[in-house]
Amino acid sequence: MAPAAAPRQHGRVFVDSGAVRIAYDDVGAGPAVLLLHAGVTDKRSWAPLVDRLGGRYRTIAYDRRGFGESTWTAEPHVEMDDARAVLDAAGVEQAIVVGASNGGRRAVDLALAHPGRVRGLVLIGAGVSGAPELDEAALPTEVQALIATYEAADEGDDLDLVNRIEAHAWLDGWTAPEGRVTGPVRDLFLDMNGIALRAPAVGDEVPPAPAWDRLGQIAVPTLVLCGEYDVVARPAAEHLAHEVDGARFELLADTAHLPHLEGHARALDLIAEHLDAIG
Repeated sequence: MAPAAAPRQHGRVFVDSGAVRIAYDDVGAGPAVLLLHAGVTDKRSWAPLVDRLGGRYRTIAYDRRGFGESTWTAEPHVEMDDARAVLDAAGVEQAIVVGASNGGRRAVDLALAHPGRVRGLVLIGAGVSGAPELDEAALPTEVQALIATYEAADEGDDLDLVNRIEAHAWLDGWTAPEGRVTGPVRDLFLDMNGIALRAPAVGDEVPPAPAWDRLGQIAVPTLVLCGEYDVVARPAAEHLAHEVDGARFELLADTAHLPHLEGHARALDLIAEHLDAIG
Protein backbone atom coordinates (compact mmCIF):
# COMPACT_ATOMS: atom_id res chain seq x y z
CA MET A 1 0.00 0.00 0.00
CA ALA A 2 1.33 3.45 -0.88
CA PRO A 3 2.15 5.67 2.13
CA ALA A 4 -0.26 8.41 3.12
CA ALA A 5 1.17 11.77 2.03
CA ALA A 6 0.32 15.41 1.84
CA PRO A 7 -0.65 16.75 -1.60
CA ARG A 8 2.32 16.95 -3.95
CA GLN A 9 4.02 20.32 -3.67
CA HIS A 10 7.39 21.98 -3.51
CA GLY A 11 8.63 23.09 -0.11
CA ARG A 12 7.87 21.38 3.20
CA VAL A 13 6.00 18.06 2.92
CA PHE A 14 5.11 15.29 5.36
CA VAL A 15 4.68 11.56 4.83
CA ASP A 16 3.74 8.75 7.21
CA SER A 17 5.87 5.62 7.41
CA GLY A 18 4.74 3.27 10.13
CA ALA A 19 4.56 5.32 13.34
CA VAL A 20 6.72 8.19 12.11
CA ARG A 21 5.57 11.34 10.37
CA ILE A 22 8.53 12.34 8.26
CA ALA A 23 9.20 15.97 7.43
CA TYR A 24 10.98 16.58 4.16
CA ASP A 25 11.93 19.50 1.94
CA ASP A 26 11.34 19.13 -1.80
CA VAL A 27 12.88 21.92 -3.87
CA GLY A 28 14.18 22.50 -7.36
CA ALA A 29 13.51 20.71 -10.63
CA GLY A 30 15.30 18.13 -12.72
CA PRO A 31 16.78 14.75 -11.79
CA ALA A 32 15.87 13.69 -8.24
CA VAL A 33 18.51 13.71 -5.51
CA LEU A 34 17.69 12.14 -2.14
CA LEU A 35 19.71 13.61 0.75
CA LEU A 36 20.34 11.47 3.87
CA HIS A 37 21.79 13.47 6.75
CA ALA A 38 24.38 12.43 9.34
CA GLY A 39 23.51 11.18 12.82
CA VAL A 40 24.57 14.49 14.37
CA THR A 41 22.61 16.80 12.04
CA ASP A 42 19.26 17.00 10.26
CA LYS A 43 17.98 18.02 6.83
CA ARG A 44 19.07 21.62 7.37
CA SER A 45 22.68 20.51 6.98
CA TRP A 46 22.17 20.21 3.21
CA ALA A 47 21.42 23.90 2.61
CA PRO A 48 24.88 24.75 1.18
CA LEU A 49 24.65 21.89 -1.33
CA VAL A 50 21.07 22.78 -2.31
CA ASP A 51 22.22 26.37 -2.86
CA ARG A 52 25.22 25.21 -4.89
CA LEU A 53 22.99 23.16 -7.20
CA GLY A 54 20.91 26.25 -7.89
CA GLY A 55 17.62 24.49 -8.53
CA ARG A 56 19.00 22.37 -11.40
CA TYR A 57 18.15 19.22 -9.45
CA ARG A 58 15.10 18.24 -7.46
CA THR A 59 16.58 17.84 -3.97
CA ILE A 60 14.59 15.86 -1.41
CA ALA A 61 16.00 16.11 2.12
CA TYR A 62 14.18 14.49 5.03
CA ASP A 63 14.53 14.32 8.81
CA ARG A 64 15.11 10.71 9.79
CA ARG A 65 13.49 9.20 12.89
CA GLY A 66 14.84 10.96 15.95
CA PHE A 67 15.81 14.15 14.15
CA GLY A 68 14.59 17.61 13.27
CA GLU A 69 10.90 18.16 12.59
CA SER A 70 9.84 14.54 12.18
CA THR A 71 7.61 13.08 14.90
CA TRP A 72 7.25 9.44 15.91
CA THR A 73 6.15 6.77 18.31
CA ALA A 74 8.79 4.20 19.21
CA GLU A 75 8.46 0.99 17.20
CA PRO A 76 10.61 -1.63 15.47
CA HIS A 77 11.45 -0.18 12.09
CA VAL A 78 13.49 -0.52 8.92
CA GLU A 79 15.31 2.69 7.99
CA MET A 80 15.20 1.86 4.29
CA ASP A 81 11.41 1.73 4.44
CA ASP A 82 11.38 5.37 5.49
CA ALA A 83 13.59 6.36 2.55
CA ARG A 84 11.32 4.47 0.17
CA ALA A 85 8.25 6.10 1.70
CA VAL A 86 9.71 9.54 1.01
CA LEU A 87 10.56 8.61 -2.58
CA ASP A 88 7.09 7.14 -3.11
CA ALA A 89 5.37 10.19 -1.64
CA ALA A 90 7.44 12.42 -3.91
CA GLY A 91 6.55 10.30 -6.94
CA VAL A 92 10.21 9.44 -7.56
CA GLU A 93 11.07 6.00 -8.89
CA GLN A 94 14.86 6.51 -9.03
CA ALA A 95 17.14 9.03 -7.35
CA ILE A 96 20.79 9.81 -6.97
CA VAL A 97 21.36 9.32 -3.25
CA VAL A 98 23.74 11.54 -1.28
CA GLY A 99 24.45 10.34 2.24
CA ALA A 100 26.71 11.66 5.00
CA SER A 101 28.09 9.55 7.85
CA ASN A 102 25.27 7.37 9.19
CA GLY A 103 23.14 8.63 6.31
CA GLY A 104 25.81 7.34 3.95
CA ARG A 105 25.51 3.95 5.58
CA ARG A 106 21.77 4.06 4.90
CA ALA A 107 22.43 5.07 1.29
CA VAL A 108 24.66 2.01 0.80
CA ASP A 109 22.07 -0.27 2.39
CA LEU A 110 19.35 1.19 0.13
CA ALA A 111 21.47 0.68 -2.99
CA LEU A 112 22.07 -2.97 -2.09
CA ALA A 113 18.53 -3.82 -1.00
CA HIS A 114 16.66 -1.81 -3.64
CA PRO A 115 19.06 -1.17 -6.53
CA GLY A 116 16.25 -0.11 -8.84
CA ARG A 117 15.64 2.99 -6.71
CA VAL A 118 19.25 4.28 -6.82
CA ARG A 119 20.87 5.86 -9.95
CA GLY A 120 24.09 6.93 -8.28
CA LEU A 121 25.74 7.52 -4.91
CA VAL A 122 27.68 10.24 -3.13
CA LEU A 123 29.05 9.01 0.19
CA ILE A 124 30.53 11.56 2.61
CA GLY A 125 32.44 10.12 5.59
CA ALA A 126 30.04 7.20 5.26
CA GLY A 127 29.72 4.29 7.62
CA VAL A 128 29.19 0.76 6.32
CA SER A 129 26.98 -1.82 8.03
CA GLY A 130 28.98 -4.86 9.08
CA ALA A 131 32.26 -2.95 9.26
CA PRO A 132 34.84 -4.35 11.68
CA GLU A 133 35.15 -2.59 15.02
CA LEU A 134 37.45 0.40 14.94
CA ASP A 135 40.89 -0.22 16.47
CA GLU A 136 41.07 2.77 18.80
CA ALA A 137 44.60 1.86 19.90
CA ALA A 138 45.80 2.57 16.36
CA LEU A 139 44.39 6.10 16.36
CA PRO A 140 46.47 9.19 17.21
CA THR A 141 46.75 9.86 20.95
CA GLU A 142 44.73 13.08 20.74
CA VAL A 143 41.88 11.17 19.11
CA GLN A 144 41.98 8.50 21.82
CA ALA A 145 41.84 11.25 24.46
CA LEU A 146 38.84 12.88 22.77
CA ILE A 147 37.03 9.54 22.65
CA ALA A 148 37.70 9.02 26.37
CA THR A 149 36.39 12.51 27.16
CA TYR A 150 33.25 11.81 25.15
CA GLU A 151 32.64 8.48 26.89
CA ALA A 152 32.96 10.11 30.32
CA ALA A 153 30.50 12.87 29.37
CA ASP A 154 28.08 10.31 27.94
CA GLU A 155 28.20 8.19 31.09
CA GLY A 156 27.53 11.32 33.14
CA ASP A 157 24.50 12.16 30.97
CA ASP A 158 25.81 15.69 30.44
CA LEU A 159 24.13 16.36 27.11
CA ASP A 160 25.49 19.88 26.70
CA LEU A 161 29.04 18.60 27.17
CA VAL A 162 28.37 15.67 24.83
CA ASN A 163 27.13 18.11 22.20
CA ARG A 164 30.23 20.27 22.58
CA ILE A 165 32.56 17.27 22.30
CA GLU A 166 30.71 15.96 19.25
CA ALA A 167 31.02 19.39 17.64
CA HIS A 168 34.77 19.13 18.17
CA ALA A 169 34.97 15.57 16.81
CA TRP A 170 32.58 15.71 13.88
CA LEU A 171 32.52 19.39 12.89
CA ASP A 172 36.01 20.66 13.73
CA GLY A 173 37.61 17.26 13.17
CA TRP A 174 39.22 14.61 15.34
CA THR A 175 42.72 15.91 14.62
CA ALA A 176 41.82 19.62 14.41
CA PRO A 177 41.67 22.12 17.27
CA GLU A 178 38.35 22.69 18.98
CA GLY A 179 36.65 25.75 17.53
CA ARG A 180 38.09 25.40 14.03
CA VAL A 181 34.55 26.03 12.72
CA THR A 182 32.76 29.01 14.25
CA GLY A 183 29.76 31.26 13.74
CA PRO A 184 26.39 30.25 12.28
CA VAL A 185 27.64 26.84 11.10
CA ARG A 186 28.68 25.85 14.62
CA ASP A 187 25.46 27.25 16.09
CA LEU A 188 23.44 25.21 13.59
CA PHE A 189 25.37 22.03 14.39
CA LEU A 190 24.76 22.47 18.12
CA ASP A 191 21.05 23.06 17.50
CA MET A 192 20.61 20.07 15.17
CA ASN A 193 22.60 17.69 17.37
CA GLY A 194 21.00 19.07 20.52
CA ILE A 195 17.56 18.10 19.19
CA ALA A 196 18.80 14.59 18.37
CA LEU A 197 20.50 14.10 21.75
CA ARG A 198 17.30 15.00 23.61
CA ALA A 199 14.88 13.16 21.32
CA PRO A 200 12.77 10.32 22.75
CA ALA A 201 13.61 6.77 21.70
CA VAL A 202 12.59 5.72 18.20
CA GLY A 203 12.47 1.97 18.93
CA ASP A 204 14.65 -0.87 17.71
CA GLU A 205 15.94 -0.78 14.17
CA VAL A 206 15.61 -4.02 12.22
CA PRO A 207 19.18 -4.34 10.94
CA PRO A 208 19.86 -4.80 7.23
CA ALA A 209 22.10 -7.51 5.86
CA PRO A 210 25.71 -6.36 6.46
CA ALA A 211 27.10 -4.44 3.51
CA TRP A 212 30.85 -4.59 4.25
CA ASP A 213 31.50 -7.72 2.20
CA ARG A 214 28.88 -7.00 -0.49
CA LEU A 215 30.01 -3.61 -1.77
CA GLY A 216 31.12 -5.14 -5.05
CA GLN A 217 27.44 -5.63 -5.87
CA ILE A 218 26.91 -1.87 -6.16
CA ALA A 219 26.79 -1.03 -9.87
CA VAL A 220 26.05 2.70 -9.98
CA PRO A 221 28.43 5.67 -10.33
CA THR A 222 29.82 6.36 -6.86
CA LEU A 223 31.75 9.26 -5.37
CA VAL A 224 33.37 8.77 -1.96
CA LEU A 225 34.49 11.84 0.00
CA CYS A 226 36.35 12.10 3.30
CA GLY A 227 37.84 15.09 5.10
CA GLU A 228 41.50 15.05 6.09
CA TYR A 229 40.61 15.61 9.78
CA ASP A 230 38.07 12.75 9.75
CA VAL A 231 40.49 9.95 10.70
CA VAL A 232 37.76 7.86 12.35
CA ALA A 233 35.69 7.59 9.13
CA ARG A 234 38.60 7.26 6.72
CA PRO A 235 39.07 3.45 6.90
CA ALA A 236 35.46 2.84 5.86
CA ALA A 237 35.70 5.48 3.12
CA GLU A 238 38.81 3.88 1.67
CA HIS A 239 37.18 0.43 1.84
CA LEU A 240 34.13 1.75 0.00
CA ALA A 241 36.27 3.30 -2.71
CA HIS A 242 38.26 0.09 -3.13
CA GLU A 243 35.32 -2.31 -3.20
CA VAL A 244 32.72 -0.41 -5.26
CA ASP A 245 33.63 -0.90 -8.91
CA GLY A 246 34.68 2.37 -10.53
CA ALA A 247 34.20 4.45 -7.38
CA ARG A 248 36.11 7.72 -7.15
CA PHE A 249 37.74 8.68 -3.85
CA GLU A 250 38.69 12.21 -2.85
CA LEU A 251 40.41 13.20 0.39
CA LEU A 252 39.35 16.77 1.09
CA ALA A 253 41.85 19.22 2.57
CA ASP A 254 41.00 21.49 5.50
CA THR A 255 37.72 19.86 6.46
CA ALA A 256 36.33 17.05 8.59
CA HIS A 257 33.23 14.85 8.72
CA LEU A 258 30.68 17.35 7.40
CA PRO A 259 32.23 19.27 4.49
CA HIS A 260 28.82 19.96 2.96
CA LEU A 261 27.65 21.66 6.16
CA GLU A 262 30.78 23.82 6.15
CA GLY A 263 30.11 24.79 2.55
CA HIS A 264 33.51 23.36 1.59
CA ALA A 265 33.94 24.59 -1.99
CA ARG A 266 35.86 21.59 -3.30
CA ALA A 267 33.34 19.14 -1.82
CA LEU A 268 30.36 20.99 -3.27
CA ASP A 269 32.03 21.23 -6.68
CA LEU A 270 32.84 17.50 -6.72
CA ILE A 271 29.28 16.59 -5.80
CA ALA A 272 27.82 18.88 -8.46
CA GLU A 273 30.19 17.46 -11.09
CA HIS A 274 29.28 13.89 -10.12
CA LEU A 275 25.56 14.65 -10.33
CA ASP A 276 26.03 16.31 -13.71
CA ALA A 277 27.90 13.28 -15.02
CA ILE A 278 24.99 11.05 -14.02
CA GLY A 279 22.07 13.38 -14.61
